[in-house]
Amino acid sequence: MKNKRFTIDFRPKLLSTLKGYNLESFSKDAMAGIIVGIVAIPLAIAFGIASGVGPTEGLVTAIIAGFLISVFGGSKVQIGGPTGAFIVIIYGIIQQFGVGGLAIATIMAGVILVLMGLFRLGSVIKFMPYPIIVGFTGGIAITIFSTQMNDLFGMGIENVPANFIDKWVCYFQNIGNINWWSAAIGLLSILIIIYTPKFSKKIPGSLLAIVVATVICWLLKSYAGVTTIATIGDLYELPSGLPEWRLPALPEGETIFSTMQSLLPVAFTIAMLGAIESLLSAMVADGVIGDRHNSNTELIGQGIANIVVPFFGGIPATGAIARTMANINNGGRTPVAGIVHTVVLLCVLLLLGGLVGAIPMPCLAGVLIMVSYNMSGWRTIRSMCRQSRSDIAVLFTTLLLTVIFDLTIAIEVGLVLAVVLFMRRIMENTSISVIDKELEVHHDGEGEDEKLTIPPFAEVYEIDGPFFFGIANKFEEMARTRSKATVRIIRMRKVSFIDATGLHNLEIFIDSTLESGRKVVLSGVNESVYRSLERTGLVAKVGKENVQDNIHSALNRAAEIC
Repeated sequence: MKNKRFTIDFRPKLLSTLKGYNLESFSKDAMAGIIVGIVAIPLAIAFGIASGVGPTEGLVTAIIAGFLISVFGGSKVQIGGPTGAFIVIIYGIIQQFGVGGLAIATIMAGVILVLMGLFRLGSVIKFMPYPIIVGFTGGIAITIFSTQMNDLFGMGIENVPANFIDKWVCYFQNIGNINWWSAAIGLLSILIIIYTPKFSKKIPGSLLAIVVATVICWLLKSYAGVTTIATIGDLYELPSGLPEWRLPALPEGETIFSTMQSLLPVAFTIAMLGAIESLLSAMVADGVIGDRHNSNTELIGQGIANIVVPFFGGIPATGAIARTMANINNGGRTPVAGIVHTVVLLCVLLLLGGLVGAIPMPCLAGVLIMVSYNMSGWRTIRSMCRQSRSDIAVLFTTLLLTVIFDLTIAIEVGLVLAVVLFMRRIMENTSISVIDKELEVHHDGEGEDEKLTIPPFAEVYEIDGPFFFGIANKFEEMARTRSKATVRIIRMRKVSFIDATGLHNLEIFIDSTLESGRKVVLSGVNESVYRSLERTGLVAKVGKENVQDNIHSALNRAAEIC
């Protein structure tokens, strides 16, 4: 018999969608792919520059990673490439480990993603609390916004501090160096992006902003002698051909093992962030097109893309929600649309390098500021502020740690805090009570509720909720109480699970009861809890005959053995 646990769940959507594929489907996918490619141009360039690499690296990532995600991914309409979520992480890695360190971290993250897919961890998104997702997304948005002030206002600061607080101190110190031409171009770009959707849903606001801003800058330079507005070509060397394959360079003085050891935390963060963003994007897409993605295949596809792209100078990539939605809204229904979008980007890289170099930096800053605004989720944050205090605490802790420190620390602390607060919530909702006179029995809509009189020879210990280490000490305290009852009934109908600490304290309670010459009867034990009790020998101690299905039979048994 084949063991299903070890089967590989890798079924790329491209293969299944090509069955029955026709010219009509291709025409729709091709049109969607062209539009998405146009939308992706400014974003890929902007994300590459903001990450601390360059426009070429952003375009290369969108081309190679986007192609591989479409070919090997588990979603019909997912568009992959660089995203704003990675900017903060990438910038920090480059500052500490250089471009070579970034490449190695990306490859490691890709391997982690592939392993997650192979081991069927596609449901990992379910284990990430929503307040943490909202918190680090909002924190990333604030960080992206803060990185664009130098370019937006043309301050000309050569080395902007990486730390959030130091960064803003530096901005205020250089406020007198604002280039008002740059500021005007940047603010005009923002206004164009904001108001374009009011006039046309088809034209990407970011693309229109880049075209208008580039034309204005050329006119100002040619006819007004304004040469102080920085462009991409002023700061970066643009490619003249296809990117070349190259091995990642190790940081100076480091071995491959020491580098991997140092980069493992950030690689894990990249992998988790990539998994979360890509699976969230795929889930949103499923809801729109009425399909169901294969999460394990999607993770493997994302992993393959991140393993390959560093060898061409690219940066981490994942599924992009905005570009995926643009694909859907323009008629894309198969991975062919994603492949066409990479062809469009490749043409831009090879044929339009000169035009790319003319794009003003303040305009790109404006594009990224609008990206940060759209990903901030401020409406979601506002609505979550009306929810429980624990969720608010997790959200703002994660947000502030992302802004002030980094995403790795934010996720780690956020997860620990979420777990602690969750356990506290369970403890508050779990109770242990001792009943020795009258017991109310609720039948949950099946028959009328009733009241049972507890005989003087018995007492009922009712556990209402999970029996874990957080409340197990309460039971230990009860073991020390003295009572005249000769039979102790432990009612466990609402105990969904029991952990090792709960088992230990229950054993102490049972032992102390038996040593005092009294009896123990268990009532309403579910199957999984029973197996735990049986494995630890507690069923044998109590006696199988003293494990009853319900409180009525438990009281009858107590009467027999008292």
